[in-house]
Amino acid sequence: MQIKQFPTPEEMGAAAAKDGAMLIREAIEQRGAANIIVATGTSQFHTLAGLINESGIDWTNVTGFHLDEYIGLEMTHPASFRGYLKERFVDRLTLRDFHYINGEGDVETECERVGKIILEHPIDVAFVGIGENGHLAFNDPPADFETESPYIVVDLDEACRRQQLGEGWFPSLEAVPTQAISMGILQIMKSSAILCSVPDKRKAEAVRNSVEGEVSVNVPASVLQKHGNVTLYLDDAAASILKA
Repeated sequence: MQIKQFPTPEEMGAAAAKDGAMLIREAIEQRGAANIIVATGTSQFHTLAGLINESGIDWTNVTGFHLDEYIGLEMTHPASFRGYLKERFVDRLTLRDFHYINGEGDVETECERVGKIILEHPIDVAFVGIGENGHLAFNDPPADFETESPYIVVDLDEACRRQQLGEGWFPSLEAVPTQAISMGILQIMKSSAILCSVPDKRKAEAVRNSVEGEVSVNVPASVLQKHGNVTLYLDDAAASILKA
């Protein structure tokens, strides 16, 4: 795992965007197309903003996949990840395709639908983050490291739900959904490259546990230690309690 540290979240996100853009260009040059996974949340603001402003990417050759989505939340809700991605990413580009997760209907059927699609699109670059509880996507601890299903229904623990409340996405803890559809751990790990952006002091402990602790289902993002091509982008606050 390569770690890159920056003074501010803005610089962190710009670096992740630059590196990601390079990988996307390389995939298009080599195969004529690129497939990417895009995350949401405050950790991705600057990465996505930088990525859409990168030059030299033929976005008509890029297919995107949605990482996770709440169950039962309409797309117009301020916390909807579909709405987030549509506004901040998809509508600002001309992609070949973008596969949203719809958490409003039959969620098992939805998992099967988008799962079949992603299995036909080997992922070149996954843009992800780490939660305050160490989650990767919405795989809260203890995470399922065994399932081969690309998308699964997961329960959201209280720490995860409190993070969503603290970031201002919901008016109360009771308003935060208790379940979501999430890309599974093994599916994320199939990505050729994983670029993980993590800002903020409140995530420093999760970063330390993910990087310096043992690989454990109780720290889901620690599984990134087993991937051969991960770059972790941190601001100074998120990196503040790492040993090195």
